[in-house]
Amino acid sequence: MSSSQLAYRPCVGIMAVNRAGLVWVGRRVIGRAGKESGGSFDRWWQMPQGGIDAGEEPETAALRELCEETGMCSVSVLGRTHDWLTYDLPKELQPVTWGGKYRGQKQVWFAVRFHGEENEINIIPQADHAQEFDAWRWARVDELVDLIVPFKRDVYTRALAELSSYARPE
Repeated sequence: MSSSQLAYRPCVGIMAVNRAGLVWVGRRVIGRAGKESGGSFDRWWQMPQGGIDAGEEPETAALRELCEETGMCSVSVLGRTHDWLTYDLPKELQPVTWGGKYRGQKQVWFAVRFHGEENEINIIPQADHAQEFDAWRWARVDELVDLIVPFKRDVYTRALAELSSYARPE
């Protein structure tokens, strides 16, 4: 099956904003796809994102994924993108990512305000969830696109066009 015949994986992305108006980004753990592609896509930063479970609403998925990947559960939803945004994986990653079932992802992005303290943030997951990040930091919204793996930059640009107004101090 050609990649153009594959479906997009339903997914959410989360822009978590702290009280100072900065956005949380995590540095991806080197994963199987990164190793098999020669490591070219494994040291980039990204905002949290993850798949939507069967029957799950996107907002519920966003809050679940954020809590699972970062420990940030003390949040409130500020807004979301109006439409689904898509991106294609590079051809060399399609066979090794998500079992080769998807050409890329279709995402709804949410902006959330983090109300907790930084000691709530924990990138070491529970035993039933793989670790996504090996480091994290707060970033200005205007530096996000340059931190992201190149094949996701267009989707970040489109998501930030709708959500960046939420990245302001309380």
